[in-house]
Amino acid sequence: MTTPSLSPRSDDHRDVRDTHVGGSPRTDRPAIRVADGITLRRPRPEDARAQAELMGHPGVQPWLLQTPYTSEELWRERFSKVPDMSTGELVLLAFDGDRLVGNAGLHPVGPQVRRRHAMMLGIGVHPDAHGRGVGSALMEALTRQADDWLGLLRIELTVFVDNAPAIRLYDRFGFEHEGRLRGYGLRHGRYVDVFTMARLHPRPPVIERAAE
Repeated sequence: MTTPSLSPRSDDHRDVRDTHVGGSPRTDRPAIRVADGITLRRPRPEDARAQAELMGHPGVQPWLLQTPYTSEELWRERFSKVPDMSTGELVLLAFDGDRLVGNAGLHPVGPQVRRRHAMMLGIGVHPDAHGRGVGSALMEALTRQADDWLGLLRIELTVFVDNAPAIRLYDRFGFEHEGRLRGYGLRHGRYVDVFTMARLHPRPPVIERAAE
């Protein structure tokens, strides 16, 4: 997780252009440049090694639900699949030049028809990139995708209760605390609580009325 340095979204200021986000799943789609030289794009099979290293980094892995010794082949398999655009799932990688410094995704909460209005959000940022706006850029892209192109009512997440930088980031992007789950995840041999947080669509879509 990361401490943000960019401002959250507003109608008058957009640091991330999202015209690429909901489009073709082609892997040669160019990256979108955001703040401080950071670029965002969908993953490619050749990103598997960097992704495995990021997810297994000692400053990243304990704060997620990943286990140590992350498999490069697992990520290569995932990144080789053509995205199923019908689910609305979106995974983005953040690069500083050619170096992978963060990732984030919107994921379906399950197959239930009555839960199609909600998705889960996950995010991880390399410690060396903290304070550079990587987390904010990823959150900006995902919340804009959710609001403007998927029409989601809810974005849900869980966060360890002692991950203060991540909680501040989520607060800035409109997530609210909804509960505390006791002993939710095992971390370094101890069961740790998490907060459940969610963000409701700030401007639910409406049909524009024709001028009289």
